[in-house]
Amino acid sequence: MIIIGRQQVTLEDYYNILYNDVKIDISAEAVKRVNDCYNFLNDFHKNKVIYGINTGLGPMAQYQISTEDRINLQYNAIRSHCSGQGENIPDMYVKAAMISSLSSYLRGYSGIHSEVVLLLKELINRSIYPLVPEHGGVGASGDLVQLAHIALALIGEGEVSYKGNILPTKTVFEENNLKPITAHIREGLSLINGTYVMTGIGVVNLINAKNLLDWTVVASSIINEIVGSYNDYFSVELNDIKCHNGQSKIAEKIRVILKDSKLIRNREEHLFNKKFEEVLFKDKVQEYYSLRCVPQILGAVYDTYDYTEKVVLEEANSSCDNPVIDYKNENIFHGGNFHGDYVSFEMDKIKIATAKLSMLVERQINFLMNNKLNGKLPPFVNLGKLGVNFGMQGVQFTATSTVAENQTLSFPMYVHSIPNNNDNQDIVSMGTNSALLAKKVIENSFQVVSIELISLIQAIDYLECQNSLSSYTKSIYDELRKIVPKFVDDTTKHKDVLNIKNYIQSKRLNIISPLK
Repeated sequence: MIIIGRQQVTLEDYYNILYNDVKIDISAEAVKRVNDCYNFLNDFHKNKVIYGINTGLGPMAQYQISTEDRINLQYNAIRSHCSGQGENIPDMYVKAAMISSLSSYLRGYSGIHSEVVLLLKELINRSIYPLVPEHGGVGASGDLVQLAHIALALIGEGEVSYKGNILPTKTVFEENNLKPITAHIREGLSLINGTYVMTGIGVVNLINAKNLLDWTVVASSIINEIVGSYNDYFSVELNDIKCHNGQSKIAEKIRVILKDSKLIRNREEHLFNKKFEEVLFKDKVQEYYSLRCVPQILGAVYDTYDYTEKVVLEEANSSCDNPVIDYKNENIFHGGNFHGDYVSFEMDKIKIATAKLSMLVERQINFLMNNKLNGKLPPFVNLGKLGVNFGMQGVQFTATSTVAENQTLSFPMYVHSIPNNNDNQDIVSMGTNSALLAKKVIENSFQVVSIELISLIQAIDYLECQNSLSSYTKSIYDELRKIVPKFVDDTTKHKDVLNIKNYIQSKRLNIISPLK
């Protein structure tokens, strides 16, 4: 059980709730904050002009709302903004968005009734997910459109995903003995005002991206291993003087993976302590950049992910409403905490970093495919009859085209502000778009890494070097061979790549210890 509202929610909390189906509860002190804030607002708002309570919304805030229309305004805010289009966001990402919204509401600055947080808790624990379309939010008055679709379920309307089916919310609520929330003062506005969808998507992106990075480190280590790279590429002495934490961490991971390899060479032993007569060296003195510069390239990716985690979790633990109901200071503050710039910028960063990661992997795949570059393997790691069989030639096309898509998708969304809402929203973040594009780039990159991993285990079989591999590499090899057996004759590769992709996406690595 994870208690929400007692302390800041962490990435590990999200992981356990999303991937391990750990249930949540709400701390009593957090519920008290919500109730105290609501009770304060209930008394304070009378005879005052407060945005979204007795005024219209957005550019219509100049219109005073009569007492008899105030509750209707809250329901209209939800229903009118349920205008999203496109594919539905996957359940896991919606669940993460609901966790983010719950975390924010429990800070006690939204003025909502406690029935909102209690129902959100039940939906999360019972795996009831509102249908949320991808397209609609501009990420500035929060995720207005996407959040409206979540709010629609909270008021008992629309449809939800439940047990693999799309069903009317009313039917699922009746089955689970759940009661929809009621609009009291500002539930409608509060439920659609915030950065919770982009933040939820961002959290899942981070979890997946960090796992992707570890698998890329593994693949990069193996390719260095099977070509007999020198150990100084990832040595402490070389990498720690660069003063970047990410580079040192990546080099450390590589050292752990390759610590007992019999294939990695010591430069002093092979090149420093011998006398050479030849003018042209047969072996490379240094490998191509895609092999020896792995700590430098992936180090930058590591540091980008690390900083993004800090920012996204800060957002997840923030109050992202407008106006903010400050019951402790007995005041209400109007502003723009719903603006998604922080998340949008970080999702662009993670997208660019991941695209670069996939470019590194594509170059490593090309090295494996090209016998003139590697000098050790047949063309396309073809274990069959050259000219008759094709080996990994077909999947290289897939890797190349996928990386090309990543390069196009990595153009920043953060700078694509388009004024809208009668120019009330004259500069926006496009944060949800940024997060969804980052999601696509991460998914693409898992495909590319999967192609490299299949190529690597084929290369290991060709070189017959299984007994010389590090124990970590050997454990990876054994696991992957259970999914894709060695092939000599050509076979369809679509399902092989998909099966490896599914495996590595679900297999969270711990590079400090052997593969569990």
